[in-house]
Amino acid sequence: MPAGTSSRREKLRRSTLAEIHAAARALLVEQGSSAVTINAVARKVGMSGPALYHYYAGHEELVSAVTADFFRELTTAMEEARDARADAPAGERILAACRAMRAWAIAHPAEFGWIFASPIPPSDRESPRHQAGQRFEQVLLDLVAEQWRTRPFPVPDLAELPASLREQLTAYSAAIDGQLPPAAAHVFLSCWIRLYGLLCMEVLHQLDFAFSDLEPVFEDCLRDLATILNLEFGA
Repeated sequence: MPAGTSSRREKLRRSTLAEIHAAARALLVEQGSSAVTINAVARKVGMSGPALYHYYAGHEELVSAVTADFFRELTTAMEEARDARADAPAGERILAACRAMRAWAIAHPAEFGWIFASPIPPSDRESPRHQAGQRFEQVLLDLVAEQWRTRPFPVPDLAELPASLREQLTAYSAAIDGQLPPAAAHVFLSCWIRLYGLLCMEVLHQLDFAFSDLEPVFEDCLRDLATILNLEFGA
């Protein structure tokens, strides 16, 4: 096959994949996650359901690819906010990345909800979704690890933690190549659970019974995390 023919086919394939992803996203935003089926996506791009299987083996593979797109978009927003303050201390870049995460999430609630509702199974470790999810997780991990190296924050005494928790923290520390020792990893994960949990509750409208504007609540959370991580808090 001539090289030019192969190049044209690959370009057409990439274009079709982008169209498929855009159709899946539109269905998600307009009708909810249950509307994102193989047949519905195929109809939206003007092909048959069986034809779409030439691009994805099934619904799960399509979900994985679209979720990876959302992860990449969110991660890029966080990285751009971080890099806009490239010369600033790690603490300022942490706060900027956190605020960018919230800004993207509230601007794209359906997409963020899709990410939140699509946990990555162990069997999915080599997929685009897993790789994109890792890049997302790495943004704040790298910044907190830098903060730990340059301006260490208080950590608990591991001996005082339950044995099961110590074992899990030790395993996590090893999994992230020792970027944070187990005690520092405990602090980081506690902060992440609080931050991500609050954001998920906001996007999923779980706090509407009490708040119509959660930005000051989010800022209070950041202020508390700044104290825990030994950061200078600022706008």
